[in-house]
Amino acid sequence: MKLRRQLLLLIPCAVALLAGANVSEAQSRKSSVEGRFEKLAGFTFEQLPLADAIKVVHGDGKRKLAVFSDPNCGHCKRVDQDLKKIGNVTVYVFLYPILGADSVARSRNVWCSKERTKTWESWMQSGTEPAPAAGACDAAALQRNADFGRKLDVKGTPTMIFKDGTRVPGAISADWIEQLLVASER
Repeated sequence: MKLRRQLLLLIPCAVALLAGANVSEAQSRKSSVEGRFEKLAGFTFEQLPLADAIKVVHGDGKRKLAVFSDPNCGHCKRVDQDLKKIGNVTVYVFLYPILGADSVARSRNVWCSKERTKTWESWMQSGTEPAPAAGACDAAALQRNADFGRKLDVKGTPTMIFKDGTRVPGAISADWIEQLLVASER
């Protein structure tokens, strides 16, 4: 069994474990990681159209997080599973179907289901296909989410937005999410 040196690097709002990195590599990785996080200028969490999101509550739900997510996005599924490990957070999932026609259809089926949260979690956690939307359904929220996402310059999924306006494109670990939740509450 071979052990590798590990360097613990503290960056604002997150802790990353870099295996086998020297100091100059660690500094360049720190810069690239920090570059992923940005504050949305003039943004408040209250500006989010929460009525157009699926609300998922873990624990008492006192902390808040928004996630733009595509139902066919593998990284979104991983983040969704990681969010189950985090306590006391309300996650507002904005369906953001950008990966093709199947994503749009699946998002519509989730949005039009009687139990959106349960349907979303069943799909993301265990791959249970959402039932086709029956009858008339107001799925205009999907277009509003697309418009709002473009306004916030959301270019991919998942994209997370924390209470303090920190935007994180791409998947990050549960530990990082926790650190950013703590920092956003200050």
